[in-house]
Formats: sequence, structure tokens, C-alpha cells
Amino acid sequence: MGTLRHHPFLIRYQGGAGDHVVQIRAGRTIRSGVGQSFWLRAGRCALAEVPTANRAHSFLVQATTADQQNINAQVAITYHIEDAEAAAAHYDFGLYPREVGADAQGLWQIDETVTRIAFSALASAIGEMTLSDAISGSLEKVGHVLTQAFADDHQLRATGVAVVDARLLSLRPDEGVESSLRAPLLEQLQAEADRALYERRALAVERESQISANEMQSKLDLARKRADLVDQEGHNARREAEEKAAADAIEVEAEARRITEKAKAYEVDWNTAGRARIANDAAYIQALAQAGPEVARALALKEMAKNMPSFGNITITADVLSDLVAAFTGSSKAGQ
Repeated sequence: MGTLRHHPFLIRYQGGAGDHVVQIRAGRTIRSGVGQSFWLRAGRCALAEVPTANRAHSFLVQATTADQQNINAQVAITYHIEDAEAAAAHYDFGLYPREVGADAQGLWQIDETVTRIAFSALASAIGEMTLSDAISGSLEKVGHVLTQAFADDHQLRATGVAVVDARLLSLRPDEGVESSLRAPLLEQLQAEADRALYERRALAVERESQISANEMQSKLDLARKRADLVDQEGHNARREAEEKAAADAIEVEAEARRITEKAKAYEVDWNTAGRARIANDAAYIQALAQAGPEVARALALKEMAKNMPSFGNITITADVLSDLVAAFTGSSKAGQ
């Protein structure tokens, strides 16, 4: 937006790159253009400043269908001012003179004009449709009606305004009607979601059952292998025991044979030794018989003395001693 600098009796105007200024004096345009910069005398002329940049205007239009249902249409219009002098003549773009605090209303007036044109076109097009037709694939059709309405409006173009783009963004019924229409779809989506949930749960249960079955099969296989291992170990143990028993039997048989042979050898030795001892004892007895009874008694006493217990003191009287001597020598009691 351009700026005005007030000096005594003079005013300095500096316009912007997007501001088209129109200077009017006595009903005649004496200067018009973009990016102007000039001096003017206070109270001698009027200035109008018109923006030339594109302007986007979005608004909501409520129309009624043929079955008396309200439809909300979201509209977006883009326009620009192509004839600044015509726009300054038809709309309020005055810059000087203007009261302090009072803004130009030109853009607001153009917005209102555009809104009225769109409302008229949409109300006419939607009024010929039912609610179901309006919300079911008619967005492009109604949008074409809106675009054609601005193309055919010569009054707007005569004021210097050109519509660059006109778009119908959405067609939606009132909130209550939309909720009612959405309910079956929501129920269907919920049913599908529930079915998907049940299917996932069923699949999870099936997978869990499959896992349990696999675990059970694994346990059965492990138990079967363990039983086979026990059987094999038992078979090995029996075979080892049989082999050991056979070896022990062979060893026992060998030991018995050895003992038998040793016993036979001992028997032969005992027989030989016994015969020798018998012969020795016979010779000894024969020698004793030949030696006489005295020698036999002496040897008997000798053997008896070896086997008798020890005595501390023995008192032998003369009579006992003489009797013993007499018994051994065969003498009389007289002491010879």
C-alpha cells in the first residue's frame, strides 16, 4: 500500500509495486499507473489506490435441495482487478481525501458481489437436485455451473474485476442429516472391523492350537526317543551283563579247574606225606619198642612237660623222688 507524507501545502505520495494509483482532478484522470511517486497540492485533487494482486476469497453457501434439505457448499474464488480505473469508479478505493480511521471498502464490496453471484448460481443448480443426487457425484457438475456463472456475468467484468479461478470444494448436508446418512456406513465399517477382529482372534486361536499341537508332538517325539534310548540302554545293559556273566562263568570254571587240579596235587602230596609220616611213626614206635619201657616213659614225660602249664614252686620230698627214680630205673624202693 502506498504512503502519503504531508508537508505544508504539499503532499508526497509513494506507491508500491502492486498498487495502481489513479489521480483525479475536476472529474478528469490526470495520472494513472503502478508504482507512481509524485507531489500534489493539498485539497486540489483526489487519489484512489487499487490493489492489482490476485485475491483469494473463500466462503460457505447454504442452499436447499428439491426435497427441502439444506446443503452447505464450500467455495473458493480467486480474482484480480484488471481495470483499475473502472474499479476505482465502481468501488470504494479512495485514498485521499479520507477521514482518519476510515478504511477503503472496495475489496469487501467485491467480495460481497462475488458471494452473491456464487450463491445465485449454486442455489439454482442445487434446488433442482435431491439430497442424494447433490451429495453423490455432483461436485463436478455443480462446480461447472459455478464457473460458467462467473464467465457469463458481464456486470462484474464491467467493473474491472476478472475471476481467475472458481472452485467448489465440497457439498455437505447439515450435521444431523450427515450423521444419519453416515450411520449405515459407520455400522458397516464397524461390522467389518468386528469381523476382522473376530477373524484375527480365530486365527490367533488356531495358531495357538497349532503351536500347542506342535509342542505336544515334539513332547511325544521326545518321549518316544527317550523310550527308545531306555530300551537301547537296557538292551546294552543286558548284553553287557550276559557278556560279563559268560566271562565270570569262564573265569569260575577256570578257577574251579585250577582249584581241582590244585586239590588233586594237594591230595597227591598229602598221600605221599601221610605215607611217609605213617612210615616214620611206625619206625618211631618200633624204635621205642626196641628201646624199652624206660625210654618210652622218658619221652612221654618230655612230651607231657611241653604241654603242661608252668608252676611257680614244686616241693619234692625224698620219698617221691625215690619212687620216681625207682619207676624210671626199675630199681627197688631201697634206693639202688
